[in-house]
Amino acid sequence: MVRFIPVDRETEYLLPPSVSEWLPEGHLARFVVEIVEQLDLRELTEQYAGRGSAAHHPAVLLSILIYGYATGVFSSRKLERATYDSVAFRYVAANTHPDHATLAAFRRRFLSQLEGLFVQVLMVAHEMKLMKLGQVSLDGTKLKANASKHTALSYGHARKLEKHLLSEVKELTARAEAADRANPESDGMDVSAEIGRREARLAAIREAKAKIEARAQERYELERQEYESRQNKRQAQRDAGKKPRGKNPQPPQAGPKDSDQINLTDGESRIMPVSGGGFEQCYNAQVGVDTTTMLVISTHVTQAPNDKQQVEPALKKLSELPDELDKPTALLADTGYFSGTNVTAYINHGIEPLLSMKRQPHNMSVFERFAPDAPAPETDDPVERMAHRLKTKAGRALYGLRKQTVEPVFGIIKNVMGIRQFSMRGLEKVTGEWTLVALAWNVKRMNVLRTA
Repeated sequence: MVRFIPVDRETEYLLPPSVSEWLPEGHLARFVVEIVEQLDLRELTEQYAGRGSAAHHPAVLLSILIYGYATGVFSSRKLERATYDSVAFRYVAANTHPDHATLAAFRRRFLSQLEGLFVQVLMVAHEMKLMKLGQVSLDGTKLKANASKHTALSYGHARKLEKHLLSEVKELTARAEAADRANPESDGMDVSAEIGRREARLAAIREAKAKIEARAQERYELERQEYESRQNKRQAQRDAGKKPRGKNPQPPQAGPKDSDQINLTDGESRIMPVSGGGFEQCYNAQVGVDTTTMLVISTHVTQAPNDKQQVEPALKKLSELPDELDKPTALLADTGYFSGTNVTAYINHGIEPLLSMKRQPHNMSVFERFAPDAPAPETDDPVERMAHRLKTKAGRALYGLRKQTVEPVFGIIKNVMGIRQFSMRGLEKVTGEWTLVALAWNVKRMNVLRTA
């Protein structure tokens, strides 16, 4: 005879249940609470005035956000619902239920404090002996903005719209004046309202044009500096009796192009090429990842689709880390970060540069892999020394750590944690949210490392 476990949903608890008994030992939710309890949250708690009804403690709200982002739940409404539906979220929230407005307001209010909390979590990892800095991999990934690329307005189209709206306003004004003189019967059109709507659109278009023109000026200044640098380099070659290779660079053109765009939903996001082809409205999210533990140790977000200008911001972030965390010995990055200036910047910060100078071959022959290292060049040129280092067995092995550290982090963040698009808008808020994502990843990763 088949026996089944009895099903009884009516019997009351003989003793009140304890939330501490709801989850198994080693569960991520437990670890999130343990980590948050070790953080100094005075910068958050001191901002509460103490007036009105009792507030949810920042430790509870922060724990909910960290556990939510770590498990792919980042909508404030879904987080609120999870405090009812999920045993793990009930544990994290201590069986309370902050509403979605409270969670959203907390996230917006303390975005600027997240960077300090991110560093505190790194310090906790160091104290737990889960991290000792050595080599760091630097890379970036495109994450969609909270805006559609179809809400973008190009400079050329803005000029056409402006001209069309101005002509309509002129016609409507003339019609209103004629109506005042003739006093005909109304045709149902509120001319004043129609003019007001068009003038409001004209104001928005002029504001968008002004922003596009400002961006175009910034671009022109950068292109002009690069043009002058290339011209000076070619002139130095001529002065040394050498013929410069390639065509002479063309001077940049000032002013916006008709194809320059601004997004009307999130004006600080940019159209960027994405992996797999095509273009999306994105931000370029950057991380520095410790190659030993795969913990993220630095983050920043940029509007530039190209990574070449991201070395200095990354080095600045690394230099601001507490002395207790040590300093990286080497920084690995792909060819998108390579330039002579960036190589020099690494050395000035006391970090060995290992920047790929060209696309690396996937399959080296057995003879190339086991060939003896060539003698080191007798030169003071840092680029030549780095190029030789990359060709040695030790250099190839060290650079090979890049793919197996930073790329899996992006893969897990996007495909496991489900973070493919920012929830917030604007560079400052998006930067704070990316810091929260990295913080959640670090806590999730630390929970794995402590049991390894």
